[in-house]
Amino acid sequence: MMGAAVVDEVRTHAFTVPTDGPDGVESDGTLEWDSTTMVLVEVSGGGRTGIGYTYADASVATLIDSKLAGVVRGADAATPAACWRPMLAALRNAGQPGAGAMAVAAVDIALWDLHARLLGVPLYRALPACHEHVPVYGSGGFTNYPLDRLTEQLAGWVDSGIPRVKMKTSRDPDADPRRLSAARKAIGDDADLFVDTNGALGRKEALSWAWRFHDEWGVTWFEEPVTSQDLDGLRLLRDRGPSGMDIAAGEYAFGLDDFAGLLRAGAVDCLQADVTRCGGITGLLQAAGLAAAWRVDLSAHCAPAVSAHAFCAVPRLRHLEYFHDHVRVERLAFAGTLDPAGGVLRPATDRPGLGLDVRWSDLQPYRVHATRRD
Repeated sequence: MMGAAVVDEVRTHAFTVPTDGPDGVESDGTLEWDSTTMVLVEVSGGGRTGIGYTYADASVATLIDSKLAGVVRGADAATPAACWRPMLAALRNAGQPGAGAMAVAAVDIALWDLHARLLGVPLYRALPACHEHVPVYGSGGFTNYPLDRLTEQLAGWVDSGIPRVKMKTSRDPDADPRRLSAARKAIGDDADLFVDTNGALGRKEALSWAWRFHDEWGVTWFEEPVTSQDLDGLRLLRDRGPSGMDIAAGEYAFGLDDFAGLLRAGAVDCLQADVTRCGGITGLLQAAGLAAAWRVDLSAHCAPAVSAHAFCAVPRLRHLEYFHDHVRVERLAFAGTLDPAGGVLRPATDRPGLGLDVRWSDLQPYRVHATRRD
């Protein structure tokens, strides 16, 4: 029995890890970056410690320290979801969407991890799980990759048993046909090819590319063809694009109104959610209910170490984005990360919570917030 454990300590950390892209840089259709920052939270109680994290600016760690840590101290560790609304309330004047939602997500995930560790069960079994594993797709294919690295990465995922891969496009549309042809040749005819423009295109431009992607390279997934704020544009792509190609968006949905807006507008064939952005596991469960009500599948955006557990509780699960940068950071940060087998991630059944142990000594050179943990 778990007993009446309460949260007695909250510790916050942040680590910035350089990318391994060409000249230390990676790019997509609308952004270029040279590092990835993980904000990591520990919550302790009942002699156990749970961990949660988000990928965000290091300032999110300060926000957690100043606004959220005091909210969850003294909370009942057996009811992690009970802290969710009080955390959002504490952010009313600081801002609940964006950085606020990511701060809540990191703490919420840590609370759920603690709860499962106190129960002695894997996290997904502490949830209303309806799946034992989560299908994945390989994701990377950055726009500044040379062709040999692009094809090696995509083909590597297919060779490892992942039957679907995604590449970034539309930073330099003139270069994309050559990149897409090389990608299709590398992965063969049987693998699914996805593309993601990260909102780089206008409506008519995106519609033209949708037909080219589909007809010339057999693309079946078109992610953020226009900015995800352009609900009418997304709906245009759904209505006038080729059959057999899903229009997807939702990775920047921070709350229920964002998800509801995409669904109400008929903007997506498949909705996306990022558990480290949308208020954590508690927020994700609500988004999953909305998707089920609209009879739309939900796909996990990134953060595979936590998403593999959380999305087992999504009834209309499609798949999980096995994102190159996050895989690198999580392998550095944690012992116990999962490797795909047969195209799926399967949570371990013999380790409680997320099944992760922090590699503090490996992370220390990348620390940008808080002091070294003893």
